Amino acid sequence: MQRRTALSAALGLALAACAFSLPATAGDEIELQVTPAGHFKPSDGRELPVDAWHIDAAIASRVIDRFKSRKTQLVIDYEHQTLKKEENGQPAPAAAWFKSLEWRDGEAGGLWATVSLTARAKAAIDAHEYRYFSPVFTFDPRTGDVVEVVMGALTNYPAIDGMEPLALRAAATFGLTGHHTQEPAVAKLLSAVCMALSLPAATTEDQAVTAIQALKAGTGDPLKDVRTALGLQAEADGTAIVAACTALKANQVDPAKFVPLAVVEQVKGALAALSAKLQGDEISKLVEAGLAEGKLLPAQEAWARDLGKTNLAALTSYLATAQPIAALTSTQTGGRGPGAKNDKGLTADEMAVCSAMGLTPEQFKAGGAAAA
Repeated sequence: MQRRTALSAALGLALAACAFSLPATAGDEIELQVTPAGHFKPSDGRELPVDAWHIDAAIASRVIDRFKSRKTQLVIDYEHQTLKKEENGQPAPAAAWFKSLEWRDGEAGGLWATVSLTARAKAAIDAHEYRYFSPVFTFDPRTGDVVEVVMGALTNYPAIDGMEPLALRAAATFGLTGHHTQEPAVAKLLSAVCMALSLPAATTEDQAVTAIQALKAGTGDPLKDVRTALGLQAEADGTAIVAACTALKANQVDPAKFVPLAVVEQVKGALAALSAKLQGDEISKLVEAGLAEGKLLPAQEAWARDLGKTNLAALTSYLATAQPIAALTSTQTGGRGPGAKNDKGLTADEMAVCSAMGLTPEQFKAGGAAAA
């Protein structure tokens, strides 16, 4: 009871919030609608600390999980007698027991319960002695979200007289506070415990207590995964964990200091193209100079260009040490035309005759004079 008291300290209580007609019974079990879907208000028009109560599939999932975690069944009595027995001294027999909760979509959507009826309750429903089901649930006083189903009652008057006093008695019975406008210290404590133990925000106090007991017994370590992720030893304490987190935060990459990979690849491509162009220009200059200086034969041009593309340093070294070929840089006539005479007074053709006949230019000229 102490744990439920602390857990519920931050919750409002909704008593007889709405009423749903009881279905006909075909056996010991019937299905009851506990809440409608979406936003809804009490049927008796009372003032709420929120605009409306609220439940959807996600909220219902948490409500169902809390129901499944209970060790004792929730009761459905007659006319909320469980809440009145201390005042009137009358017994509070059960009319039914909650067996399961489920969420349904559609026109009749909402939170539904399957309950097991007692023989007396089944007979009373079949005889139309009871016509309605009235739920009791807790809710978040800040948002109106349904938190937990507490109990229910068979009733013929859902808008019960003296609702506020009865709600206060319900709060006392279930360890709840009847009216809340601020988040109490207990809720803050539970939130702090959840943070310290790395538990989900929706963790109930029972679950938190179980986690604490497991940690105390050495069967659970909520920080184990944290230590593993940070690369710490299993015995690392809180100080070491904080230090590792601080170092990790300090070493985070600043996106403002880096550029996207696509931009880097684009720049690399542009640089490669520019480098290829510059290298091509350099190769052309070397080859053209080599041809002009007689260090390369025309037939060697393609070879020289290919060598420059694969090993520019090798081509440069070759041309730097190659000796010019005289035949590629001069002519037999010394650059003079076909009819021009050389310094011996002979033309190119006459020099050719001298060479063929084994005559010196002087002998050729002397013979020519004799012939003349």
